[in-house]
Amino acid sequence: MATFNHLVLVFAILVVVLLPSTIMATEYVVGDASGWTINYDYQVWAKNKVFYVGDKLVFKYPVNVHNVYKVNASSFATCTVPPPSTGLTSGNDVVTLVAPGKKWYICGVEEHCADFNQKLVIDVQQGSMSPAPAPSSATKFVSKTFMVIIVVLIMIVMF
Repeated sequence: MATFNHLVLVFAILVVVLLPSTIMATEYVVGDASGWTINYDYQVWAKNKVFYVGDKLVFKYPVNVHNVYKVNASSFATCTVPPPSTGLTSGNDVVTLVAPGKKWYICGVEEHCADFNQKLVIDVQQGSMSPAPAPSSATKFVSKTFMVIIVVLIMIVMF
């Protein structure tokens, strides 16, 4: 029968092994409750936020009403829309920030960017809080399998 100390040790090992996989990047809903829409000041929204590599931007909007395009600085300034095939159109678009530096996003519907200020620029930091790039599904499987084997072996040895 397991003693209290054994249970505490197993719990501590589980925390050490599993906790890193549960630490997640910050997920930002662009515009918070307003979502991705016209006549909203996204620069004010982003002003006091610090974005790190690994964080996610979620653009929420009604489908067929808005869209999202990642653009460069000059296209941002002029609201130049890239080819339609590069746009995000799901209404719940998740963009993972994969590299540090300035990132620019606009709505490509009609004059939403130019006339209604539907655009966002952020500065992504590398920072120590940044998680590593997401591992492949094969790596995740091997990692989880390894963790399970370690936990099982510890429980066998202890009991």
